[in-house]
Amino acid sequence: MKFKQTLVAIALISISLPSMAADSVATVNGKPIKQSLLDYIIKDAGAHGQKIDDNTKQIIINKLVGTELVYQEAQRLGFDKQPDFIARNELANREMLVNTYLQDYLKKNPITDADTKAAYDQYKKELGDKEYSARHILVKTEVEAKDIIAQLQKGGDFAKIAKEKSLDPGSKEKGGDLGWFSPAGMVKPFSDALIALPKGKTTATPVQTQFGWHVIKLEDTRATQAPAYDKVKEGLEKTLQQRKLEKMMTDLRAKAKIVDNSKVN
Repeated sequence: MKFKQTLVAIALISISLPSMAADSVATVNGKPIKQSLLDYIIKDAGAHGQKIDDNTKQIIINKLVGTELVYQEAQRLGFDKQPDFIARNELANREMLVNTYLQDYLKKNPITDADTKAAYDQYKKELGDKEYSARHILVKTEVEAKDIIAQLQKGGDFAKIAKEKSLDPGSKEKGGDLGWFSPAGMVKPFSDALIALPKGKTTATPVQTQFGWHVIKLEDTRATQAPAYDKVKEGLEKTLQQRKLEKMMTDLRAKAKIVDNSKVN
């Protein structure tokens, strides 16, 4: 009886070996390295413009064998059972699946040339037809801002006072110089006050924003020089893709039943 069982087992093994060999590029301690892994690596390399010849293929196989050796040793020592590894592995798999889905979503819902051209037209509209060159001094209180305005009215040097008192790290060392910009890029109280200024003049009263109190000086104006469509097309496309993904996430969230257990007492 045992002899017959042995013959059956050998027969089964002999049947399974060819299929195992056909589906593997190598074996390490009896464990096959799947052909599908090699196929994916070659396919991914090709998608990135890399050509894989026989020599490179062998290098890849050798690397797979090497990683398999370490993989088996790590398993033998129980690293795959450690809580931190399990958590990292779950997060990595989750992220990979999410990224695969997002890529597929964007592929099925592409941004068209019409979309980017419409976004470009809107971008130019928001820029307006005029750019401004200005300086400002940012302080914490209205009293400080009024004191600065009084100093300027008595002939004080705007750039010098900005270097001494402004809280804006981006323009402080440049004497409050903000360079050329569109008012659309500034908060509304700031842009409204700026647009109302005659060239070369300073605000007679402090301007309050969420950042503090501003004293603003208009240096000059010029016609808007919008960048060419080809130079901003890629950036516009990425922005539109991000908006599309955000809408998709909003829709998923609206349909989902979410319970935040961290907030449950």
